[in-house]
Amino acid sequence: METLLDTATQEKVNVYLPKNSALSALADFFSAFSDVTRAKIICALSLSEMCVTDLSKTLDLNQTTLSHQLKMLKVQNVVEDRREGKVVYYKLKDNRVEDVLLAGVKCLGY
Repeated sequence: METLLDTATQEKVNVYLPKNSALSALADFFSAFSDVTRAKIICALSLSEMCVTDLSKTLDLNQTTLSHQLKMLKVQNVVEDRREGKVVYYKLKDNRVEDVLLAGVKCLGY
């Protein structure tokens, strides 16, 4: 089968196309934004570190749902937690997550 790309473009794609492992990690990262509840949590945590109780009240979510989504976000390396006595606080693991969120909002024209 004949390709329509010139050799230079084809080589450039071959050199710069990330490996499957990197693409898989990227897809996992972006899946964090693919659920409305997780997107709400990310938005809230981009503004302030919060405990589960405060997130639950602020976002009007039950604590079971919230805890499940926070666990997923933690596995996806989007949030991290810290314990202070009996209270667990969550925050974005990396401030650049906020940049990704804002870029998505801008792309959508909001």
